Amino acid sequence: MSDLPKPPRLPVFSWPRPDERVAAILAEMAANGGWGKYDGPYSERLVVALQEKFKQRFAWLCSSGTVAVELALRGLAIQSDDEVLLAGYDFAGNFRAIEAVGARPVLVDIEPHSWCISVDEVKAAAGPATRCVLFSHLHGGLTRMTELRRWADERGIALLEDACQAPGATVDGRPTGSWGDVSVLSFGGSKLLSAGRGGAVLTSRPEVLQRIKIFVERGNNAFPLSELQAAVLGPQLEHLDAANELRRAAVRRLRALTSDLPSLTPLADVDSSGDSRAVYYKFPWLWTHESVSREKFLAAAQRCGLPVDAGFRGFAGRSTRRCRKHGELPHSLRAAMSTVLLHHPVLLAEPSWIEVLGDVLREVVVEVV
Repeated sequence: MSDLPKPPRLPVFSWPRPDERVAAILAEMAANGGWGKYDGPYSERLVVALQEKFKQRFAWLCSSGTVAVELALRGLAIQSDDEVLLAGYDFAGNFRAIEAVGARPVLVDIEPHSWCISVDEVKAAAGPATRCVLFSHLHGGLTRMTELRRWADERGIALLEDACQAPGATVDGRPTGSWGDVSVLSFGGSKLLSAGRGGAVLTSRPEVLQRIKIFVERGNNAFPLSELQAAVLGPQLEHLDAANELRRAAVRRLRALTSDLPSLTPLADVDSSGDSRAVYYKFPWLWTHESVSREKFLAAAQRCGLPVDAGFRGFAGRSTRRCRKHGELPHSLRAAMSTVLLHHPVLLAEPSWIEVLGDVLREVVVEVV
């Protein structure tokens, strides 16, 4: 390590950010008791807003994005002996949701520079028992939807679209969340649309919605989103596109500031051409230095206040007793060992702070290598 002085610490960019619109709604609900209702007008408005935003006929509110994935699988009537394809690098809850309905996960590799499932590998991995492909738009990456949708329709295979990290993104002119036979959103505390907890299932298939209703009804809704949570999501959804544009601008500048950094390879730029627009819940790099570990880099970056962390552990190391693997999953393994993620709150900072962030990142890289 060099003898360079430690770079200055960045300020803490908290999330969710203070929001006068949300504060006014909370004050109103405290005064009229709306915070204690099972359901109410805010839940009804949120359902309609989600249907319109994500171009699906139905929206079902629920307690988390993870529960939403399980409900989506049950809505598709996925069950024992069915295979569900998913990426070897993804959120752990998706793998467990497949197991929860009794189906068998089948792991396929991701694209080398998008952190999203490889459509070519999906086609090669599908077998007679394949009923569904569960895919995520991860870390600012976007799945190749037009090709995947066409193939799935030809094969009669359902698509479950995890748009939890990508609300407001578009792929080939269509919003994420609109491509799946069933799609899911998360409203977890760190998400771009945040209610602390919560999620939603989106579909245009009435039989899917009916199966979900039957499963959750246990005298009352066993996996609800509260009226209070629905209320705070409305203003965020209204201003999501504007916030996403600020994040995109910050990422463009950050790319320029760090384009020549050794050992950090960024996400492929999906905004540079075509009719697709990414959003950034996380912005990723691969740490590629041969002799300096990712953990050493992360420790130095975090000491300086950089909001960075490692990516998912992924599934490439899972036992074949629990899943089928298609190939060696080299890109999924690399992502699990090398991904570095920048958390999104800093992307809404003033442009001057993006310049500082780029400078600090550069100094940390120079220091550790």
